[in-house]
Amino acid sequence: FSLLGINELNQKGLFQVLAAILHLGNVEIKDRDSDSSIIPPNNRHLTVFCELMGVTYQDMSHWLCHKKLKTAQETYIKPIPRLQASNARDALAKHIYAKVFNWIVDHVNKSLRATVKQHSFIGVLDIYGFETFEINSFEQFCINYANEKLQQQFNMHVFKLEQEEYLKEQIPWTLIDFYDNQPCINLIEAKMGVLDLLDEECKMPKGSDDSWAQKLYNTHLKTCSLFEKPRMSNKAFIIQHFADKVQYQCDGFLEKNKDTVNEEQINVLKASKLDLLVELFQDEEKVTSPTGTAPGGRTRLSVKPKQIRSAGASSKEHKKTVGCQFRNSLAMLMETLNATTPHYVRCIKPNDLKFPFTFDPKRAVQQLRACGVLETIRISAAGFPSRWTYQEFFSRYRVLMKQKDVLSDRRLTCRNVLEKLVQDQDKYQFGKTKIFFRAGQVAYLEKLRADKLRKACVRIQKTIRCWLVRKKYLRKKHAAITIQRYTRGHQARCLVKYMRQTLAAITIQKFQRMCVQRKLYLQKQAAALVMQTILRAYMARQKYQGLLRNHKAVFIQKHVRGWLARQRYKRSLRAIVYLQCCIRRMKAKKELKKLKIEARSVEHFKKLNVGMENKIMQLQRRLDEQAKDNRVTSERLSCLETSHAVESDKLKVEVSKLKGIEEEAKNNANRVTSLLEELERLRKELTTTQKEKKTIEDWATKYRDEMEKMVAELKQQNGLLKTEKDDLNRMIKEQSQQMTEKMTRALAEETQQLESDLNEERSRYQNLLTEHLRLEERYDDLKEEITLSVSVPKPGHRRTDSTHSSNGSECTYNSEFAESEESSRHGEDVTRGMDTSLTLKLQKRVTELEQEKSSLRNELENKEEQFQRARVRDDEEHKKSRGAELEYESLKRQELDSENKKLKHDLTAMRQSLLGNAGAGAGAPGSPPYKVLMDQLNSSCEELEVRKEEVLILRSQLVSQKEAMQHKETMTEPVHYAEDVHKMKDSGAITQAYLGLKETNRSPRFLHKPLEANELLNRLRSPTADFHRLNEDGELWLVYEGLKETNRLLEGQMQQQRRSYDNEVEVLRGELQSVKEENNRQQQLLAQNLQLPPEARIEASLQHEITRLTNENLMLRTEDPTAYRSAKVNILRRMVDLMEQLEKQDKTIRKLKKQLKVFSKKIGEMGAGHVETISPGQMVEETVRPVNIPRREKDFQGMLEYKKEDELKLVKNLILELKPRGVAVNLIPGLPAYILFMCLRHADYVNDDQKVRTLLTSTINSIKKILKKRGDDFETVSFWLSNTCRFLHCLKQYSGDESFMKHNTPKQNDHCLSNFDLAEYRQVLSDLAIQIYQQLIKCMENILQPMIVSGMLEHETIQGVSGVKPTGLRKRTSSIADEGTYTLESILRQLSAFHSTMCQHGTDPELIKQVVKQQFYIIGAVTLNNLLLRKDMCSWSKGMQIRYNVSQLEEWLRDKSLMLCGAKETLEPLIQAAQLLQVKKKTDEDAEAICSMCNSLSTSQIVKVLNLYTPVNEFEERVSVTFIRTIQTRLRDRCETPQLLMDTKIIYPVTFPFNPSSLALETIQIPGSLNLAFLTRV
Repeated sequence: FSLLGINELNQKGLFQVLAAILHLGNVEIKDRDSDSSIIPPNNRHLTVFCELMGVTYQDMSHWLCHKKLKTAQETYIKPIPRLQASNARDALAKHIYAKVFNWIVDHVNKSLRATVKQHSFIGVLDIYGFETFEINSFEQFCINYANEKLQQQFNMHVFKLEQEEYLKEQIPWTLIDFYDNQPCINLIEAKMGVLDLLDEECKMPKGSDDSWAQKLYNTHLKTCSLFEKPRMSNKAFIIQHFADKVQYQCDGFLEKNKDTVNEEQINVLKASKLDLLVELFQDEEKVTSPTGTAPGGRTRLSVKPKQIRSAGASSKEHKKTVGCQFRNSLAMLMETLNATTPHYVRCIKPNDLKFPFTFDPKRAVQQLRACGVLETIRISAAGFPSRWTYQEFFSRYRVLMKQKDVLSDRRLTCRNVLEKLVQDQDKYQFGKTKIFFRAGQVAYLEKLRADKLRKACVRIQKTIRCWLVRKKYLRKKHAAITIQRYTRGHQARCLVKYMRQTLAAITIQKFQRMCVQRKLYLQKQAAALVMQTILRAYMARQKYQGLLRNHKAVFIQKHVRGWLARQRYKRSLRAIVYLQCCIRRMKAKKELKKLKIEARSVEHFKKLNVGMENKIMQLQRRLDEQAKDNRVTSERLSCLETSHAVESDKLKVEVSKLKGIEEEAKNNANRVTSLLEELERLRKELTTTQKEKKTIEDWATKYRDEMEKMVAELKQQNGLLKTEKDDLNRMIKEQSQQMTEKMTRALAEETQQLESDLNEERSRYQNLLTEHLRLEERYDDLKEEITLSVSVPKPGHRRTDSTHSSNGSECTYNSEFAESEESSRHGEDVTRGMDTSLTLKLQKRVTELEQEKSSLRNELENKEEQFQRARVRDDEEHKKSRGAELEYESLKRQELDSENKKLKHDLTAMRQSLLGNAGAGAGAPGSPPYKVLMDQLNSSCEELEVRKEEVLILRSQLVSQKEAMQHKETMTEPVHYAEDVHKMKDSGAITQAYLGLKETNRSPRFLHKPLEANELLNRLRSPTADFHRLNEDGELWLVYEGLKETNRLLEGQMQQQRRSYDNEVEVLRGELQSVKEENNRQQQLLAQNLQLPPEARIEASLQHEITRLTNENLMLRTEDPTAYRSAKVNILRRMVDLMEQLEKQDKTIRKLKKQLKVFSKKIGEMGAGHVETISPGQMVEETVRPVNIPRREKDFQGMLEYKKEDELKLVKNLILELKPRGVAVNLIPGLPAYILFMCLRHADYVNDDQKVRTLLTSTINSIKKILKKRGDDFETVSFWLSNTCRFLHCLKQYSGDESFMKHNTPKQNDHCLSNFDLAEYRQVLSDLAIQIYQQLIKCMENILQPMIVSGMLEHETIQGVSGVKPTGLRKRTSSIADEGTYTLESILRQLSAFHSTMCQHGTDPELIKQVVKQQFYIIGAVTLNNLLLRKDMCSWSKGMQIRYNVSQLEEWLRDKSLMLCGAKETLEPLIQAAQLLQVKKKTDEDAEAICSMCNSLSTSQIVKVLNLYTPVNEFEERVSVTFIRTIQTRLRDRCETPQLLMDTKIIYPVTFPFNPSSLALETIQIPGSLNLAFLTRV
C-alpha cells in the first residue's frame, strides 16, 4: 500500500472499515412480531461496528430495523420484518465494500498513471469457474453466465482463428464442428430473456419470486430447448449450460437483484467521525445532481422545473439492478478481450476432496470437456501444431544441409531438404509463408541436428586430447628415468650401511646377553635354596598342627554329635505327637461336618442366604446416606445457631438505641411549654401571612406548572442519560471481564500447551536415547561376533567371555591390542619372505586350531551349564535354610515398626493435650515451659529419625553377615527349622508364634518359651480326645463346650502373651538405647583408629574390647546373676579367641622378621661394596618395631590423587566389582560418586585434560558395562541410578555456575572446578541417567507384571463378596492363600521393597516419586486392560473388590508420604471403571451421572464395560441395549482416541531436579573394603 501511494492513516482507515464490514455481517436481527424486527440491546458486533465507523449505536440499530416512507405531505417511519432487515444489512455491507474497492482502484490508478501515453498493456484475468451446488441461487447464475460468455470467446479464438489460418495459408483442411453456446447466452441476456424478466419483475410494486418463475415458465418453457422446469418444484428452473445442467432456486433472486440500500443508513454513515468514510460517500454527492443523463443518453427532466429534486430520490429512481450492472461490466470485459491477444491457462483439479496423490479420472475428463480442452485436442490431433517460416527453418537446420543443397530460393531449398529428411509427406505441409509440421516432427529434426553437432564435437575433442596426452607422456618418461637413476644409487649405499650395522649389533648382543643370563642364573639358584628351606620347615609345622587339630576336632565332634542326636530325637518326638494331634483333629472335624450335613440341608441355607450380601450392602449404603443427612442437618443447625446469635446481638443494639430515645423524649417534654407560647404568637402571624399567601398562590400555581413541565423534561433527559451511562458502564465491565477471562484462559492454555510440548519433546528425546542405546548394544554384539569369527587364537593363550570376567577382559584389552599390533607388524615383515610350502603348513595348522577351539568351546559350554545347575541347587538350599531366620527377622521388624507407630501416636497425643490445656498460664503456647518442652520433643523426634537410619544400617549389616556366615557354617540346624516350618504349616497363628519362640530359643533369655507353646498345644488337644466314645446326640453339645473352653484358654494365653510382649518391648527399648550408645562409641573408636598406624590399631582395639567386656560384666552382675554367668562364659571364650589370634599374629610377625633378616643378609652380601657394614637384623628390627607417633591433624582439600596406570584398577574396584549387597550397603549413600568426583577434582586441579577425559569416559563405559551384565537385578540398577544422579549433581554443584553455587557453603564454593567446563559431559551423564531409569522401569515392570492381575483382580481381599456360595465352600482368606498365587499383600510388599531399596541407596526423593508414579501407572493400566478383556471380572462385587484394593494402594502412598507425586491420578481410570460397575444403570439420570463421572475413560472403554457387565445373582440385571445407546449418544461429542486398551509400555519423561549435597568432601573416609589403597587424600 505504501508503494502504491496510500499513506499509513488511510491504510489504518481501510483496515478499520473492512473490520467493521465483517462485524456488520455478524449482527443478529430477531423477530419482534410478524411485521417488525429488533436488534437485541448491547449487541457486541454492532457496538464494535459503530465504534470502528464512528457512528452512533442508537441511529444505526434504529435504521437497520426501520425505513422512511415519504409522501407528498408527510414522512412515515415504518418497521420492516426480519428478512428485509437482513437483506438491507447485507446490501449496506456490499455497498460499503464496493465504495472501498472503487476508492482503492482509483488511488492505485492515480499512482500508476504515467506522463507518457500508453499504447498497450498486459492484463491477467482470473475467471470464476463453472459452479453447481445442491442449492444454486443468483450468485451461481451470474457466475455461470460469465463462464458462457468467456467460453464463447475461447471458442472464437481457438477454433475459428486456427482454422482461418489454415485456410489463409491454403493448406488442404476439412472444417471441424464445435459446440456453439450462443443460444444459451441469448436465453440469458436477449430481449425477454431471464435477466430482462427479472428486471421487469423488480420494477413491479408487488413482484415476487413466484410470479417471476411463472413468467419464465410461460415465456421459455416451450420455446427454448435449453430451458427446463423441474418435476417436483414450482420455484426453480433448469438451464442447459455448455458444461452441465444447473437447477436454480428462485427464492431470493428479486431481493439480490434489487440490492437496495436505505438512504437513512447512508446518511448515518455520512455523519461519521471517520474521515475516510466521509470521503467515500462524498463521491456520491458529487455524482448525484438535480438533472442527470440516463444510461441510454436521454436527458432526465424534472416535473417541477423550478424545484430542485433531492439527490436521493433521483438515485433511487434510476438505480440500476445488479443483473444490469453485471451484464454491462461483462460486455465491457468482452470488448477488452476482443481488442487484445489472449492466451489461456486451464487448471484441472485432480479430485474434489483435496487429497494428495489422488487422481479422479472421471472428474478430470468432465472438467476438460467443460473447458473445451477436448475440442482443442481434437483440432491439434488433426492439425499442425508446429510451424516455421522458411527463413527461420533455413537458419535453424542449415547444419543438416550440404553445400550443393543450398539454393538461392529458400522455399525450394527447404522443400528439398525436408523430402530427404522426412520420408512421410503427410507429416508436413508447405504454406504460402510457413511450413506446418504435425506433432513430433520438430523433435525429430532437433534430434538429427543434435546428433550432427555431437559428431563434430567428438572429432575435435579426439584430436586435441591425443596431442595433449602425447606431450604429457614424454615429460613423465624423462622424469621417471632420472628418478630411477638417483634412487638406485641411494638404495645401494643404504644396503652397505645396514650390513655394517647389523654385524656390529650382533656382536654386542652376543656378549651382553651372556652376561645378563649368568647373573640371573646365580640369583635364581640362591633364592631357590632359601625358599626350599623355608617351605620345608613351614610344611612340617603345618602337618604337626593339622594332626593336633584333627585330634581335638574328633573329641569335640563326638560330644557335639551326641548332643545333636539327642536334640533331633526330642524334636522328632515332639513333631510326631503334634502330627498325631493334628490328624485326630482333622478326623473329628470331618465327622462334625458329616453330622452338620445330615442335620441341616444345604439347599435350605442357600435359599435363605440368597442376596443377603447385597441386602447388607444396600443397608450399609442407606446408613451412609442417613449419616450424610445427619451431617447436613447438624451443619444447618450450627448455621442457624450462628444466625440466631447475630440477630440477638442486633436486637441488643436496638434496645440500647430505644433507651437513648426515651431519654431524649423526657428532655423534649420540658420544651413543650415554651413551644405553646410561641405557637400563640405564630397564630397571629399566620392570619397576616394567609392574606399574603393567597396573592402569592395565584402566581405560584402558574410558576409551578411551568416548572413542572421543565422538571419532567429534565428528568426524562436525565433518565435517558443514566440509562446510557449504565449501559456503557455495563458494557465496559463486561468487556473488561471478557478480556480478563480471555487472557487468563489464553495464558492457561499456553502454559498447558507448553508443558505438554515440553513433556512430548522430553519423551521423544528419551525414546531416541533408548533407541540409541539399543543400537549401541547391537553394534557391540556384532563387533564381538566379528572379532570372534575373524581372529585366530594363539597357541597357549585362549580366552573366552565365560572363563574370564568382564573386568579381566577389560584389563587385558590393552595388552592384547598391543600384542596383536606387534604380531601384525612382525607378520607383515616375515610373510614377504615366505614361500608357498610354509603358507600351506600354516593354513593346515589354522584349521586344526579352529577345530580344537570349537571342541574346547563346546566343553566350556557344557561345564557352564553344569555350574549353573549346581548354582541353582545351592541357591535353593540356601533359600530353604534362610527361610526360618528371615521370618524371625520379619517378626522382629514388625514388632519394632508397631512400637514406633505407638510412640508416634503417644507423641501426637501429648502435643494435642498440650495444645488443649493452653488455657493455663504456665502451659500456654507462648510461655517458656511450653517452648522448652516443644524443643525437647522436636529434638527427640529428630534423634528418633537418626536412630531409625542407624537401625536400618545395622539391620543390613546383620543380613550381610548372616549371608557370609551361611557358607562357612558346618552345622545344618536352620535346615531343620525350615523342615519344622513346612511340617507346621496348617496350624495357623499358633505355628507362627511357636516358630518365633523356637527361633529365639538360642539365647538363654528365652529358654522357657517352647514349654509354653507345648502346654498350649496340649490344652488344645484335650477337649477332642474322646470324640469316638460319644453318642450322636451329645457330640454337638460337647463340641460346643470344648470350643468355649478353648476360647477361654486362648484369651488367657493372649493376655499372657500381651503382658510378656510389653515386657519384651521394654527390654528391647533398653537394648536399643545401649546399642545406640555402643554404636556411637564404636564410631568414635573407628575414627580414632583410622588415624593410627596398623600396629597401634591392634593394641587400641584390644584395649577397647577389654573395657567393653568389663562394662558388660559389671552391668550383668548387677542385673541378673544367671545371665551374668552365661555372659561371663561368653566373654572368657571371646578373650581366649582374641588371645589365640594375637599369638598367631605374633608368630607371623616373627616369621616375617626372620625372612627379612635372611633376605637383608643376602642383599648385603651382594652389595657389600656399596653399603656400610650394618647388621641386617638391627636394620630390620629398627624398621619393624611399632612406635606410636602422634599425628598432627591435616587440612584436606577434598581431592583424591591417583596414578594414571591405576585408572583401570579404580574403575574395576569401584564400579565393576562393587556389589550393592554386602560392601555397598554399609557405605555412605552415593560414596562411589563422591570418590569419582574427588578424583576428577584432582585431575582438574593439576590441569590434566587427558586425565579428566579418560576418567569420565571409562566411568561412563564401565557403568554401561555393569548394567548390560546385571541389568535384570533391581538393586544393581537402583544403586547405579542413585550414584549416577549424585555424580551429575556433584558436577553441577561444583561447576562454578552462580545458579548452582547459591546452595553451597563457603567451603564447598572453594572446592569448585577451576580449569575445565564439563557441561557436555553433564549432558552425557544426564542421558546415561535416563537410560538407567528406563532400564529400572523395565526391570520393575518384569517383577510386577505377574503379580498385578492375580493380586488386583483374581484374589479376594474381602471374603464373601464375589458370589453367593455356601459357607463351607468359600475361599480362604489372603493369609492362607494358595501357593504360587499373588495377593495384594505381595504387591504392597514388593512396592515397599522397591521403595526401601531406593531409599537405602540414597535416591533423590523427586526421582522416587517419578518411579512410584510409573509403578502405579503400570498397575492401573494392566488391571484395567484385563478388566476390559475378561467378562467374569465385570460385576458389582468385583467393582467393590477393586475399590478396596485401590484404597489399600492409596493407604500405602499415604504411609510413604507420596500422595502428591501424581501416582493417585494414574489410578483414576481404574477407579472410574470400578465405580461404573457399582452405579445404577437404568434411567437417563444414571446415564448423565456416568458421563460426568467417567471423564478419564474413553467412550469405547465405557461401552465395553457396560457390555461385559454380568450379574452374579437375581438381584442384579444386565445393562440394556437402549441404555448403552444413550451413553453413546451423550459421549459422541468427546474428542478422544478410539483406542480400547491402555498402552502399558508408556514411560513418563523423567527429570532430574538439582539436589545439592550438604556433605563436605574433606570429611569423606574411604573404607578398606573397597580396596582403594592406591588413592591418597589431598
